[in-house]
Formats: sequence, structure tokens, C-alpha cells
Amino acid sequence: MSRPVYVLPEAEADLRDAQFWYDSRAFGLGDHFFSAIDDAVSRIGTSPLHFPLVHDTTRRALVRRFPYALYFRVEAEGVFVIACSHTSRRPSHWQGRV
Repeated sequence: MSRPVYVLPEAEADLRDAQFWYDSRAFGLGDHFFSAIDDAVSRIGTSPLHFPLVHDTTRRALVRRFPYALYFRVEAEGVFVIACSHTSRRPSHWQGRV
């Protein structure tokens, strides 16, 4: 059973920044990035408890083909994506949002 996935505004800003960066590197690469994000969101919605806990009740889903991860929490109302972060970036970037 699939759960609704909600992307918080801060995570949407992370996604826009990453897409802009990829679009500035090669035409259409930002679209490929968002396709990979859509795939990750779909996987999260289908089986959110499959992903590892990385901080308290926050889980991480790696994005295929790109060095990014989606950080999310599973709540009764659905799944909430709190950040999209480059995997080489310090965790403190998103941990303050928890």
C-alpha cells in the first residue's frame, strides 16, 4: 500500500537548487535529475520503512545516478521529505530541520 509523500518547502528549495546546477552543466541534465527524484519519491511512497534510519526517526533514500539523498520521516499522515542533500555535504545541513 502506497503512502502519500509530501515534500516540505525547504526540500523543494534544495531540489530547485540542484536542478539549476545540473541545468547549468548540460542541457536537459536537470530533467534527468528530476526523473531520478521522481523515482526515489515513488520508492519511498511504496515502502518507506525499507530505507535505513540515519538520525533519530529520519530515513535516507539514495537517488539513483546522482550523488544525492532524500531525507524523510514517516508519520501517520504520510511521508514527509525534509531535505534533498548532496551525499558529500555535511549532515548538519538537513539535521537542523528535524
